[in-house]
Amino acid sequence: MPVTLDDVRAAEKILAGVAVRTPVEPSRALSALISRPVVLKCENLQRAGSFKIRGAYVRISRLSAEERARGVVAASAGNHAQGVALAASLLGTSATVFMPEGAPLPKLAATREYGARIELAGTSVESALEAAHAYAERVGAVLIHPFDHPDIVAGQGTLGLEVLEQVPDATTLVIPVGGGGLVAGVALAARAINPDIRVVGVQSERVAPYPLSLRSGRPTSVEAQRTMADGIAVSRPGDVPYEEIARHVDQVVTVTEESLSQALLMLLERAKLVVEPAGAAGVAALLEHPDVFAGDPGPVVSVLSGGNIDPLLLMNVVRHGLAAAGRFLSFRVRISDRPGSLDELLRILAEMAVSVLDVVHERTASTLAIDEVEVTLSVETRGPEHRFAVEQMLRDHGYVITYT
Repeated sequence: MPVTLDDVRAAEKILAGVAVRTPVEPSRALSALISRPVVLKCENLQRAGSFKIRGAYVRISRLSAEERARGVVAASAGNHAQGVALAASLLGTSATVFMPEGAPLPKLAATREYGARIELAGTSVESALEAAHAYAERVGAVLIHPFDHPDIVAGQGTLGLEVLEQVPDATTLVIPVGGGGLVAGVALAARAINPDIRVVGVQSERVAPYPLSLRSGRPTSVEAQRTMADGIAVSRPGDVPYEEIARHVDQVVTVTEESLSQALLMLLERAKLVVEPAGAAGVAALLEHPDVFAGDPGPVVSVLSGGNIDPLLLMNVVRHGLAAAGRFLSFRVRISDRPGSLDELLRILAEMAVSVLDVVHERTASTLAIDEVEVTLSVETRGPEHRFAVEQMLRDHGYVITYT
């Protein structure tokens, strides 16, 4: 049976005093970009760092005493793991969580701190889910699926009720999509309250099964590629959320790694919010597809679905975002192995008001001529036009640039 608005309202009562009513914040920068108001729903500030506590708590709360005594098991790249671990601890049951090898260390640590036992299995959410299924059959634990269950969809849908209470005149919702539990729940709740509201889902172009599935009329798997948005890297839609998405979601768009990194950087700089790449997918869609959101004067609400990011990944993504925004340049040039050559190169960069972050001077590589030195530089520029001017100035001085 499809999930209904009554199911979502019942889930809202269960979550009273458990899930945080996360704030909404207007974004001037994004509003200027698409010429209509943009509001950020800060679910990255939710307990356990994402929306996942909503569905996990509702699902586990509805288990019988006998089921809870057997414990629960889940599979996740990190956010669902933390949601299940926290929900299980609050409800007095044990939790085992299967996570892919290479899952971010902070997510592993947080899941353990919430009291769950962790098992590593495979390199994807799907392989971890297979291991969780096998474990459930072997020991009798109850599988808490990350997205493919009506209770999960209803729990996630409570976010939609909050959004329409906080931004009652919202006309468009933009929501990150992995397996689909969040967008399915939010869309069905929002459309039940306001049938005219538009719902746009967003996937990483590297793992985007929903556009293909919606075209083919059934859940369809795609081959997953590596993406920084690990939280939405699900290669097959869930059967339960797929049905709701097919009914209630207007469009699913995809975004590039460059857009994801620029979105994360914008949220850091302009909104002062730490958001993981998957959680920034809605903002990435506004940056990459502003035409999709143009025309309608009403507010757009972009859901920031999670903030659990590895600090090392954050460093790399910020660098990636700076490069994509034309504010970071990393390159190699060969110069003469004579006194003053490196000083001349740095003088040119100084004249262009470039901030040099790093210099590596290599003179022993077998590919270099006897009188050559290779220099690798990382520099900060002020934007695309400045970066282009720096590159052109170097070429005008005879340097051959190789990008790193």
